[in-house]
Amino acid sequence: MDKRSRAKMIHSILDEYYPMVTCTLDYENPLQLLLATQLAAQSTDVQVNIVTKDLFRKYRTMEDYAGANIEELEGVIHSTGFYHNKAKNLKACCMKLLTDFHGQVPATMDELISLPGVGRKTANVVLGTIFKVPGIIVDTHAGRLSRRMGLTVHEDPAMVEQDLMKLLPKKYWTIFSHRLVAHGRAICNARKPLCQQCNVRPYCVYGLKNVEY
Repeated sequence: MDKRSRAKMIHSILDEYYPMVTCTLDYENPLQLLLATQLAAQSTDVQVNIVTKDLFRKYRTMEDYAGANIEELEGVIHSTGFYHNKAKNLKACCMKLLTDFHGQVPATMDELISLPGVGRKTANVVLGTIFKVPGIIVDTHAGRLSRRMGLTVHEDPAMVEQDLMKLLPKKYWTIFSHRLVAHGRAICNARKPLCQQCNVRPYCVYGLKNVEY
């Protein structure tokens, strides 16, 4: 079975187990999702959702972030890690949204990645969730599973993204990303994947090599 066929089989199996998955970050508007996704770098969605309860209550508008005292902002987001850079980027991102985008979260990849703190992962989360523009979202789970399953050999998220885009129809890109994340959390964890419980195993390079039948 070639790589494209295996990818389709893997997605079909994950579809059965995770039919309704979506972004697990809490948000009420595009700005909140944009900022929450930035905070999720090197953190967990669970922790970010705890932090954003207070963050979104304290800072309600782009103007609030743009005019924020950086030390106060750092204090609110401290527990997400890398809070110095994250606070600086949240503030600068909102300043640029106000000056360059008329206070609107843009709807294209090029515009989104022009914002401070926004890479392709964050942009694809926003595009896929808010604007329904399909994209491969490569977080640590998606990257790890893609390598284990033999869908890519790359560590660089941008290269993983390009590889997966070639294997599945565009309409499945966003949902496949979410299903990889869900499977990574439930079964294919980083330290000790539960290969014996995994129905993807017959199509997974790692599972076939490391599990005795």
